[in-house]
Amino acid sequence: MRVTGRPRGARKRRPSRIPGGPGSPRLPRTATAALGCLPGLAAAVSLVLCAYGVERAAGSTDAAAAVRTTPAFQAPRPPIVPRAVWLGDDAREQPPPRYDAEVVAVFVHHTDSPNGYDCADSPGIIKGLYEGQTLGRDWDDLGYNFVVDRCGTIYEGRAGGTDRPVTGAHTQGFNHGTTGIAALGTFTEGADVPSGMLDAIAALSAWKLGTSGTDPRAEVRLVSSNGGSRYAAGTTATLHAVAGHSDGYMTSCPGAALQARLPDIRTLAARLQGRDTAEQATWKDTTDDTHDAPKQNVTQNEEQTS
Repeated sequence: MRVTGRPRGARKRRPSRIPGGPGSPRLPRTATAALGCLPGLAAAVSLVLCAYGVERAAGSTDAAAAVRTTPAFQAPRPPIVPRAVWLGDDAREQPPPRYDAEVVAVFVHHTDSPNGYDCADSPGIIKGLYEGQTLGRDWDDLGYNFVVDRCGTIYEGRAGGTDRPVTGAHTQGFNHGTTGIAALGTFTEGADVPSGMLDAIAALSAWKLGTSGTDPRAEVRLVSSNGGSRYAAGTTATLHAVAGHSDGYMTSCPGAALQARLPDIRTLAARLQGRDTAEQATWKDTTDDTHDAPKQNVTQNEEQTS
């Protein structure tokens, strides 16, 4: 009689059903030594519980780390009108946007344009500013990251994404790690600054600074990247987290009337972040931050040269 047997070859070893057996992840020697004195069943149960506990501990650590990296004080993103509304299909060809690691300061500007406009005309006025900078000055894009009109409507300015830390072209020497917000109008001494405009600038500042955990009332340390600013290149300047254009560059912008309202903007922005406005503002030290140097293929101009 011919008996049919198994084909010859090495038998596959079945995975051990006992945790810690051959083919299972091994525990540290100290753990196995301690478990050696337990009865067989108790040891097996202990090994399973031990592995489960390690897995849960690792997951808890990851979750805690994620929580720690989230800034404690943040503000909601205010409504922002996209640049397509004022620019349409008339954008000039330009280099790709540049980005920084985070936004730790805001520079407030005014556009030095007439104040008596109808807010429905704001998109056309902003487009005129864009054409003046890109055609008249041969800049590659609008320098400001955002523009706020007298009714408090916020418009996206420079391309690159409102939610991202886009490197602007608004304050020579301090374009990196900052956002430029332009008030649509002229706010020299004696001019009235509309309350809706102030509220919108505060809301925008609170949101952008909140992404880096920066207190709007704080002072920040920024390194000048261009000697054309108020500070020689490489100099560490101590500036307000919400500053006026003239704080970093030799100019009268944003006008005496708007400059005088910056303390109110800081206080309101801090409140919108959920901070106790009676508490002491904290420092934000940025001297160790590194930013990409400006690319040489971008248009060089008064504000764009870093």
